[in-house]
Amino acid sequence: MSIADRVRIKDVQTLAKGRYELKRATFDYRRANGEWQTQLRDVFERGSGAALLPYNLAQRTVVLVRQFRFPAFANGYDDLLIEVAAGLLDDAEPEARIRAEAEEEIGYRLVHVRKVFEAFTSPGAVTEKLHCFVAEYDAAMRIGDGGGLADEGEDIEVLELSIDEALAMIADGRIVDAKTIMLLQYAALHLFK
Repeated sequence: MSIADRVRIKDVQTLAKGRYELKRATFDYRRANGEWQTQLRDVFERGSGAALLPYNLAQRTVVLVRQFRFPAFANGYDDLLIEVAAGLLDDAEPEARIRAEAEEEIGYRLVHVRKVFEAFTSPGAVTEKLHCFVAEYDAAMRIGDGGGLADEGEDIEVLELSIDEALAMIADGRIVDAKTIMLLQYAALHLFK
């Protein structure tokens, strides 16, 4: 049986619409015991995105970014977030989007970009699916300073760190972004052996 056979959507209301949408869905869900139950869920629709971890095996380094994130600040995080380069797809293919983000945010034109996994970031409330990539980089691929797009409110600092320092930053709480933690863990398991 498909999950679609277990869901009957009764109503979807738009609660707020700006750059993203907040909707409230009322639906019937067939539970594992066969009983139908009416449920209500608020769903934040922001579109899917792509994230990238550039790495250099010879130097044992990765490139990350540091930037202000208002939602994290509003939740009590009083620091800039250290993250992998990332962005919303905005109707682009994931690989094309992440290549553009790499140039905008970190200033690198990458040659070989490889998708390593997809993940839902917060499936209980947010529709976003992240397409996660890795790519080798070297100094010859640097085409600019990065920093993001000021007209999009981006004010990004580019960081080149050793993989060991980046992993230590997860352990001591300096890196708290989920996509960054996932990609760094992937790198530790599969790239920097």
